Amino acid sequence: MILWKRAAGLGLALVAGALMACSERADAQSSSTPDTPTEGAPYVLTGTQVWSVPDPVSGRDYQVFISLPAGYEADTQRRYPVVYVTDADYAFPIIRQIARRVNLDGPVIEDFILVGLSYSRGDSGAASRNRDYTPTPNGPRTAAPMVRGGGAAYQTYLKTQALPFVENRFRADPARRVLIGHSYGGLLGAQILFTDPSLFHGYVLGSPSFWYDKRHIMGMEANYARTHRDLPADVFMYVGGWEVPGPDRRNTSGADMVADVRTMERTMKSRGYPHLTVRSVVLQDEDHLTIAPIGFTRALTAVLPARP
Repeated sequence: MILWKRAAGLGLALVAGALMACSERADAQSSSTPDTPTEGAPYVLTGTQVWSVPDPVSGRDYQVFISLPAGYEADTQRRYPVVYVTDADYAFPIIRQIARRVNLDGPVIEDFILVGLSYSRGDSGAASRNRDYTPTPNGPRTAAPMVRGGGAAYQTYLKTQALPFVENRFRADPARRVLIGHSYGGLLGAQILFTDPSLFHGYVLGSPSFWYDKRHIMGMEANYARTHRDLPADVFMYVGGWEVPGPDRRNTSGADMVADVRTMERTMKSRGYPHLTVRSVVLQDEDHLTIAPIGFTRALTAVLPARP
């Protein structure tokens, strides 16, 4: 329904992300650095790690990309909040550099452990995210045939495999987990929010695909509200001003994502949950693809502001 006319642009973004992921893997697999660098060698993100964390249920092999804060080794008693980001092949290196850049002249964002959630190995990014980030099998009728509706299974994988792996190996604070998801990743975040909200304390729902399956996520929100009197979570949503129907190539091709975000915020606030914080921002002159870097920046400053 959305942005299919711009699939080529998204494909280029995924290709670029895949190249970055290759650099991550090269860094993890290299046991030593040659004295003389090889001309034309892949660019490597120094100081990052890649670990295999397979899913024993599905048999799929996933990887997590890790970036530790600068002071991690010096202060061995400190535990850090952890930011988990979906679509790691492109989002991990962007968020890593944002966190480093904005704090150059003093702390703006609190130091955190960054965990990139990769696509399943052997699958294309499109196949992996269409399957793992969606709550039902009812994808857009105009989209290419793909397996969808594996969001619940992937949520179980995160809860039973990925999060325990990170928290057993690194000095992570289990009470301060943040999930950042963009597009389908934002849809996945909303699914977790309305089914197992305590899995994360912070939820960044970026340009979320609330339109999916006739706005199925709105029904999930209503089902949660019928049986709960509180929703303890810190929710930040962003969406681009161009993410509305229109004739320009930067517009969405069907859904009014700005209206969907505003409706979701208004609905959640109307519930009167005592421990819910929810806010949203519409970033003008940004579309579904260009919004990610500025959206990530605004989100991090909102959910992990530097402590006094």
